[in-house]
Amino acid sequence: MMDSQDMIQPQKGETVNEKEIKTDSTDTVDANAAVAPTDTVKADATTTVAATEAVKADATVVATATEPAKADATVVVTATEPAKADATVVTTATEPTKMETIDDVLARLKVLSEDSTKGKKQEVDALKPLFYKLHKAAQDKEKSAFIAAGGVAEDFIAQPDAREQELKRLLAIIKEQKMAYHQELEKQKEANLAIRLGIIDRLKALTNNPEEADNCYHEVKELQQKWRESKLIPESKITELYKNYQLHIEQYYDTLKLNNEFREYDLRKNLEIKTRLCEAAEKLLETEDVISAFHQLQNLHLEFRNAGPIPKELREGIWKRFKQASTEINRRHQDYFEVKKEKETKNLATKTVLCETIEHIDYEKLHNFSEWDAATKKIIALQQEWKGIGYAPRKENVKIFERFRAACDMFFGKKGLFFKQQKEQFALNLQKKTAICEQAEALKDSEDWKETSATLSALQKEWRTIGPVPKKHSESIWQRFITACDYFFEKRNTANATQHSAEAENATAKKALIAELETIKKTVAKEDQKRVREIIKEWNNIGHVPYREKDKLFKQFHSLVDDLFEALHINSSNERLNNFKSSIGKEKDSNSLYREREKLVRIYDRMKNEILTYENNIGFLTSTSKKGNSLVNEITKKVDQLKIEQALVYKKIEAINASMKEE
Repeated sequence: MMDSQDMIQPQKGETVNEKEIKTDSTDTVDANAAVAPTDTVKADATTTVAATEAVKADATVVATATEPAKADATVVVTATEPAKADATVVTTATEPTKMETIDDVLARLKVLSEDSTKGKKQEVDALKPLFYKLHKAAQDKEKSAFIAAGGVAEDFIAQPDAREQELKRLLAIIKEQKMAYHQELEKQKEANLAIRLGIIDRLKALTNNPEEADNCYHEVKELQQKWRESKLIPESKITELYKNYQLHIEQYYDTLKLNNEFREYDLRKNLEIKTRLCEAAEKLLETEDVISAFHQLQNLHLEFRNAGPIPKELREGIWKRFKQASTEINRRHQDYFEVKKEKETKNLATKTVLCETIEHIDYEKLHNFSEWDAATKKIIALQQEWKGIGYAPRKENVKIFERFRAACDMFFGKKGLFFKQQKEQFALNLQKKTAICEQAEALKDSEDWKETSATLSALQKEWRTIGPVPKKHSESIWQRFITACDYFFEKRNTANATQHSAEAENATAKKALIAELETIKKTVAKEDQKRVREIIKEWNNIGHVPYREKDKLFKQFHSLVDDLFEALHINSSNERLNNFKSSIGKEKDSNSLYREREKLVRIYDRMKNEILTYENNIGFLTSTSKKGNSLVNEITKKVDQLKIEQALVYKKIEAINASMKEE
C-alpha cells in the first residue's frame, strides 16, 4: 500500500507542475496520459499530461516533446482540477525559416500539407499573415511604379493574386489532415488504454500469488516497460488508471522475496538517481531562462517517476527536496506569465486608445489639403506608435489589430474620395479659368479704355473667386491670363501718358499752393484772409491730379484751410455755405438746382448712416487697452467731423429750397 507521502497535495497559492506520485516501486508511473491537441496546440505535437487529475483548461500549458523529431511543439499540462473552457496555452514552438517571397510561403505550406503531423499550428498561423504581408508589399510596389509612371495614387486599382486561392487550398488540406490526425490519435489512446488495463490485470494476478512473485520479477520489468511505451490514453482515465497501477505495483513489491543484496543494490542505485535529479532541479534555479528551466523540469519529473523505490526512511526527505525545487521553478514560471499577461493587458488598453483616436476623427472638419495633410501626419504618427507597442493578449491580438487597420483604412478611403472630388473640382476650375483667359485675350486689343478696363477688372475679380487648378497647370494658366491683361493695360497706359503728364503738372501746382498756405500759417495775420480765399479759388480751378495723390493732397489742403480759417476767426462751415449760396444764386436752371438738391440729400443720408454705424461700433469696442482706447478716440473724432459736415449739407439743402421758392 502507498504511505501518506505517496500523493502530492498542492499547497494553497502554489502552482504545481504536476502531481508527482512517490512510490517504492521500481517503476513509478510516468503519468503521461495524452491530451488531444486543441486549436492552440500544434497538430504534430504530442500533448503530455503531468497530472493525476483531469486537465484544468485554464492551467498553464507548456511545450515539452515526447517524440525526438517533434520536441519543439509538445504540450505538458500542469493542471490539478477538471477542465474549464478558457484554457490558456503557451507554446515554445520554434519560428519557421525566414520567408522572403510569396512562393516561399506557399512552398512551405505545401510541405506541411503533404504530412500534417510535421506542421505546427503556430507556424501555419504565422505563414498565413506573412502571405498577406508580402502580398500587400507587392501591391505597394506596383502602386509606386504606377505613380512613378505618371499615374495618380487614387486611380490605382490592385489586381487580384491567383496564388491566394492556392493558399486557401493548402490551408484546407492541412486542416483536414489535422482532423484526421486527431481522430487517429483518439484510436491510439483507446488501444493504449486496453494495453494498460491488461497490464493491471496481470499485476493483480501476480500479487495474488506470492509464491510466483520472485519468479516473475523479469516479467514485471517487462510489464513496466510496456506501460511506459503505451503513453497516450483518454484524459478521463488518467487518475483512476494510475492509482490502480501504482497500487498493484506496490503490492507486488511488498510481496517480493528478493535477496537482501539484490534489493539493497536496487534501492541504492535508485537513491543515487533521485539524488542526482534533486541536484539537477536545484541547479535549474540558477537558470535565468525560466521557460527553459520549466521545460527541463518536466523531463526531470518523468525520470523521477521512473527511477524506482528507495529506502523507506529516505523517501519523504528526498521527495521534499525534489518538490521544493520544483515548487520554486513553477512559481518563477507562473510569475513570468503573470507579468507577461499584465504587460499584454496594458498593451491592449494602449492600442484601444489608438483605435478610438482614429475612430473619433471628425471628417466634417477636414475641408482642404492642409487639414487632410495634418490629419494624415497624425495617423502616420499613431501607426508608428502602434509599432512600438508590444503584443496584446493572444485571444485579443488579432481583433485589436483588425480594428486598428479598419480605422486606418476608413481614414485613407475617405482621404482618397476627398482627393478624387478635389481633382474633379480642379478640372472644372481649369475649364472656368481657361474661358476667362479666352475672354481676356479677345479684349486685349480693344481701345475702349474705360469699358474694357471695367470688363477686365470684373474678370480679375471672377478669377479670384474660382478655386485652384491642378498644380501642373497653375502657373501656365495664370501667365496666360495676366499676359492678356498686362498687354491691354500697357496699351492704355501708353495712350493715357499725355493725360498723366497734365495731371502731374496739376499736382505740382496744387503742391505749390499747399506750400504757400503752410508759409501763411506760420505768420498768420488778418490781411492774409484775402490771399487765402484767392488760393482756394486757384485750387478749384486746377484740374485733376494723379489718382494715387488725390486724397493725400485734398486732405493736406483742406486741413491747412481749416486751420487758417480758425486762426482768422472765420467759420469754415459758414464760409463754405456762403460760397455755396453765391454759386446757386448765379444758377438760373431749376433742373440743375433740383439735381444738386438730390445729390445733397443722398450725401446727407449717407452721412447719417455712417454716423449710426460708427456709433454702433463704439458700443462693441472696449477701451481697457491702450490700443482700444486709441481706436475709440479716432472713431469719435470721425463722428464729430461727420456731424459738422452733415449740418453743413443740411444748410445747403435749405439754401436750395429757399432759392427754388423764390423762383
